[in-house]
Amino acid sequence: MTKTLSALLVSLCLASQTVKADDQARFDSYVEVLKAEALERGYTPALIEKAFSTVKFKKKVIKQDKNQPEIVETLETYLPKRVPDWKVQRARKLYKENKELLDRISKDFGVQGRFIVALWGLESSFGRVQGGYPVISSLVTLAFDGRREALYKRQLWAALDILKDGHVNVDNFKGSWAGAMGQSQFMPTSFNSYAVDYNKDGKKDIWTSKEDALASIANYLKSVGWNDSLTWGRQVKLPDDFPSQYVLKRGSKNHKQWLEFWRDSERSLQEWQSLGVRRADGTDLPKVNISAALVMPDDMNGRMYLAYNNYKALMNWNRSYYFATSVGYLSDRIGYPKI
Repeated sequence: MTKTLSALLVSLCLASQTVKADDQARFDSYVEVLKAEALERGYTPALIEKAFSTVKFKKKVIKQDKNQPEIVETLETYLPKRVPDWKVQRARKLYKENKELLDRISKDFGVQGRFIVALWGLESSFGRVQGGYPVISSLVTLAFDGRREALYKRQLWAALDILKDGHVNVDNFKGSWAGAMGQSQFMPTSFNSYAVDYNKDGKKDIWTSKEDALASIANYLKSVGWNDSLTWGRQVKLPDDFPSQYVLKRGSKNHKQWLEFWRDSERSLQEWQSLGVRRADGTDLPKVNISAALVMPDDMNGRMYLAYNNYKALMNWNRSYYFATSVGYLSDRIGYPKI
């Protein structure tokens, strides 16, 4: 190696170390600003020091946020991966084992147990995959990155409230890289709005308490309008050359606009019947007084669903047709054949 090349490599190495040192210094300064703001918001110095004592810049969090895989999926490829047969069998087994608890929660919150178990399975693989990232470090890192600073600062203050109220200690305050937590994978703001202390031990523990986690899932659904006299929807068959104008539009900018699209598509089952829509097996639609929107997860050649109002609750949880449909699909596999 020539002296010139060697000197260049040394120079680059020193420059890299300087950049890293500058980044760390900026992060440390940002943490101090957050701590000062937390103090202004009324959090105690003791809580602030405890919450921020182990905060570190998590490079992996930024990498996850900026490099999420852009995989071209269809519902035909998504469902087998998200709801494989082993997960169906596991869900049915756990539904049976927890039937007494699920029946109590269902009665208290008005949400069928099979939907609670479906969300439990899809969000955290029935509590087994909750994420091992320190929540405070993840949220501070994402706020520092700046791309969605306001969002993650809002989650950070909600996380401090969780610590302040004593629901979990800092060492066990873990979640996904984005800050979703526990068996229900609630973000901190959702935790504060919907988490339930169902076992009455003084803590809303969605990490280790199955009772609290499942009841919290049910409470969320109830709070966003779930109706336990309805199911979620059904796959249907369209006649040839069915007008696409009746299908719920895709590409909404936010949940409010999506609800407007829903209202544009929503019709009674009798109206859908008159338009030629039939069950997937070709038979007539049920003769019941229910309204539904026509949902197209992929395109006009893909699967079609008449979705009832409970589908709106699932889309409130996660505004993804694939996700909401997978919850409905798994819930059907749990419920039928009857356990």
